[in-house]
Amino acid sequence: MIENLNLSSRPFRNKKVPYLLAFLIFAASFAFFVYGFNSLQTARGQNLLVQKEVGELKKQLEDYKAKSEQVKQTLSPEQKALLIAAHKLVAQKNFGWSRLLSDLEKVLPSGVSVARISVENVYQKDDRTQAELEFGVLSRDYQSVINMIESMNSSGIFRAELRSQSLQKKDYFTYTEYRLRLIYTQPVSYSLRESEMAKREE
Repeated sequence: MIENLNLSSRPFRNKKVPYLLAFLIFAASFAFFVYGFNSLQTARGQNLLVQKEVGELKKQLEDYKAKSEQVKQTLSPEQKALLIAAHKLVAQKNFGWSRLLSDLEKVLPSGVSVARISVENVYQKDDRTQAELEFGVLSRDYQSVINMIESMNSSGIFRAELRSQSLQKKDYFTYTEYRLRLIYTQPVSYSLRESEMAKREE
């Protein structure tokens, strides 16, 4: 039994083991290669399918636009005016006045107060409701009004432009009335929610 011990001077030598290990490594590498190749082919197929669907959607959109233009060309002036009025009515119905007041409060400084809000137009643009407003504020500090305009223009939902200012004198104090042209764009989430609520009411 001592003669069969695996001593360092006489180790066992099995020539089949290296070949077996090499075969296992080759088989594993080949399996990974096949899996990666199949995954790549699947991804390419899905990409081609998505590109095909996008192309079909673009074609449908172009067809809808062409048909819409054809319909508009056949409308009489009275029908066009009625269509514009209908679109404006839908936009006004979807407009969230409470959200407008809430957003205005966020950008109004403490030294500025609202004097008037006059709505000139409400319309839909890129699935979002927009309103053109004549906006009047009162303040005794010109810089506060300028800061308010800068805050509005950097908010992403307001575009403000100072149109005029007039000095108002009372018995005990003096202030200035500022009039602005204001374009308000409702946030996407709020516009979609209001549109869904309007559809449910219909």
